[in-house]
Amino acid sequence: MKFPFAMLRDFVDTRLSPQEVGDLLTMAGFELEGVEDVEGDVVLDIKVTPNRGDGLSVFGLSREVLAKDSEARPTELYRRACGRFSMPDDADEGEAGVFAKVSIETEDCPRYACRMFRNVAQGEAPDWIQKRLRQAGMRPISLIVDLTNYVMLELGQPLHAFDLDTLEGPEIVVRHARPGERLTTLDGAEHELSPGQMMICDASKPVAVAGVMGGRETEVTPATMNVLLESANFRSTSVRRTRRQLGLSTEASYRFERSVDPDGVVAALNRFAELLEAVDGGASRVWGVVDLYPGRVVREPIRLTEHKTRRLLGLTVGLRECREYLERLGMEVREDAGDLLVTPPSWRPDLVREDDLIEEVGRVHGYEKIPEVLPQGSTPQGGAGGSLARIDLVREFLLRAGLTQVVSHSLVGVSPLDDPRAERIGPKNPVSPEAAWLRTSLLPCVAEAARRNGGRDLWLFEDGRTFLRLPDGPSERRNLALYSHGRMLPEHWVSEDAGQADFFALKGVVEELFAFLGLTGIWRQGSDPRLHPTRQAEVAVGDRAVGVLGVAHPEVARAAGLPEDCVLAEFDLEALVEAPSTPPRFRPVSRNPAVRRDVAVLVDKAVPYERIAETVRHAAGEVLERHWLFDRFEGQGIPEGKHSLAIALQLRKQGANFTDEEANQVRDRVVAALESLGATLR
Repeated sequence: MKFPFAMLRDFVDTRLSPQEVGDLLTMAGFELEGVEDVEGDVVLDIKVTPNRGDGLSVFGLSREVLAKDSEARPTELYRRACGRFSMPDDADEGEAGVFAKVSIETEDCPRYACRMFRNVAQGEAPDWIQKRLRQAGMRPISLIVDLTNYVMLELGQPLHAFDLDTLEGPEIVVRHARPGERLTTLDGAEHELSPGQMMICDASKPVAVAGVMGGRETEVTPATMNVLLESANFRSTSVRRTRRQLGLSTEASYRFERSVDPDGVVAALNRFAELLEAVDGGASRVWGVVDLYPGRVVREPIRLTEHKTRRLLGLTVGLRECREYLERLGMEVREDAGDLLVTPPSWRPDLVREDDLIEEVGRVHGYEKIPEVLPQGSTPQGGAGGSLARIDLVREFLLRAGLTQVVSHSLVGVSPLDDPRAERIGPKNPVSPEAAWLRTSLLPCVAEAARRNGGRDLWLFEDGRTFLRLPDGPSERRNLALYSHGRMLPEHWVSEDAGQADFFALKGVVEELFAFLGLTGIWRQGSDPRLHPTRQAEVAVGDRAVGVLGVAHPEVARAAGLPEDCVLAEFDLEALVEAPSTPPRFRPVSRNPAVRRDVAVLVDKAVPYERIAETVRHAAGEVLERHWLFDRFEGQGIPEGKHSLAIALQLRKQGANFTDEEANQVRDRVVAALESLGATLR
């Protein structure tokens, strides 16, 4: 916020130079961004954090200077500002209540007040006001508009002037827009309004966007005779939402979005009346103020203890000093049982707990006085824990397996790879069709990353959040998606065979991942319409399905711009990392050599290989080091509906060598067990 240093001197009598005041405000949490010379005067540019709306006024920054500079003294203008520029007709509607009726129909407007001015003398604002507005980066327009901007710069309370004669009724209604309503704002743009957007309306139509910008039909012009001056308080969330939806941004909305003092609403009207009276002698002011305050909030006191103050700041600040600092900032403080009960002022909604008050004490006492000491106490090992740690392990495993991680935005467009069983959720006002929905699946994300990189010779994965609507409300889950196509290894002069990605290659990666997590996956026929109907499998852990893997459906692959032979997989990552796992078993490394026995059996195609593998493991026992399927044959000599499977058994004993007879006995046990599945030895 820019403002001439002379305005600050109107509120504070200080010996500090502009640069020193800027440095003081910086140490109070308001960063000095620059000191400029504009039209022969010094102008300060102060950065105000989003939670300190009270700092967007010269009066608010003056309060900070007085709190930090013990030698500074408040001026008469500062005292009158603290007294809300009170006038005899503050609490009286008087004649003003006859000129216009006001009603509030939304909780987004805690307070609305207005004053009336009749037979206003139009013209220009005094030269000194115009100059200060230019120095603050504002363009002088007319007497009424310039005075509203000047009061906003002084007190932080936006004002808006309506041509009273253009209001239907005349009446002011604060309500949400209705379907089909439109409004042309002061910038000449016509807006189609939506329900939920807060408007200032007359008896029949919207005349201003609440807290943002007025309407063209009711603006003050050189022909305006009678003025209704609005001063109100609006909820920051409502103003921010409406401003974004309509694509507007003003000095008023900037302040309302960062909170405006609800108790300063009438004070701004009174200050405007004072400034106008200096021009026309008070001839235009109508007696009385219309003031509706349905959203009055009673601030509860917060207990401040010396013990916690000392612990958080790292130094001792007595309660008497704490009380002095907080009272300088406008807080009500009283002692209670050796502690302080502090009631935050209406302009500080950011003060909600004791820690906030201790920060205020530290600001005023001086950050530079806080000693530099080494941390004390226990220092536990950092890093992720629980399920987050296991997710990190999954990510590290896939990286070691040769896959490349991609990270994409959670807002996406419509894709043929969206989860067909999920109902989408999206923002009410998307920025573009490509970011209109929260993703229901990660497959469109990895597919888009693959498409942008050519789609071929890629092994990708992504873990992230997915969103869908369930009967009992929105649901958010963490998923894992995989994409594979083409060669698995880079070219090498030793061998041109780098291997090609297919269903079984990616299935092998997934099986190794499950083994790494201590899980046993059960593979069964899948039915995901995004995948090839005969080249996909559903994976379950126990009784719960956790994912699907398969070759992309040809039509889906073409629609997504992918190779038709690419392989996709998606898993519920939270289910994987939270599933009960089998703890690893350790045993000594055997010095004895392994022996191999092969088994070839005829078995029905309907028998899943998972059942065959499980049967082999149980039958062979602990001497089975590993086993693998090395051949599958069907055709001539093989009965219809059956196939021949050749399985290798690698056997090893601890502390002794296998004899041929012992190895053959293990093989025979495996064959006998397979016969229980309907298999026959070839």
